[in-house]
Amino acid sequence: MTILIAYDGSPDARAAVEFAGRALAGRPAIVVTVWEPLLVRMRRFPLGAITIAEDLGEARGQAEQVAKEGAELAAAAGFAEVTSRVVAETESIWRTIVEVADELDVTLVVMGSRGLAGLRSVLLGSVSNHVLHHIHRPILIVPPAKG
Repeated sequence: MTILIAYDGSPDARAAVEFAGRALAGRPAIVVTVWEPLLVRMRRFPLGAITIAEDLGEARGQAEQVAKEGAELAAAAGFAEVTSRVVAETESIWRTIVEVADELDVTLVVMGSRGLAGLRSVLLGSVSNHVLHHIHRPILIVPPAKG
C-alpha cells in the first residue's frame, strides 16, 4: 500500500500529512510537489501578471525544497520509506496529481483542502475538488482545522 501525498507547503498540506501519518503509520509514502513553469503561467496569464525575470531554476529549486520538507514531515509523522518527487505542471496542478498517482499506481492519495466555498472556490479553483472528481482511486482529503 503506497501512499501519494500531494504537498505544497501550506498549513493545510502540513495538517493532511500529520493526520494521515497518525492513521497510516508504517506505510511507504511518496511526497509529490507540483510546480508551475514560467511558460505555463504565461499561457494562463498573458497580460503580464508574472515577472519575466523569474528564474526557472530557482522555481524548481524552491519546489524541491518544499518536497523535501514534505518528505521530512511525512517521515516524522510515521510514514516509512518516504521519497519525494517534483513534477512540472503542463496543464493544471490537479491533472498532474492524478497523472502521477496513475503512473505510480498508488493505493491512496492524501491531500489537504483550504475549505473554500461559494464564489471563492469558483474564482480560485479547488485542486482537491478536481482531484476527487477525476481520480479513479481512493483519496483522503483532510479539511482545514476550524479556526
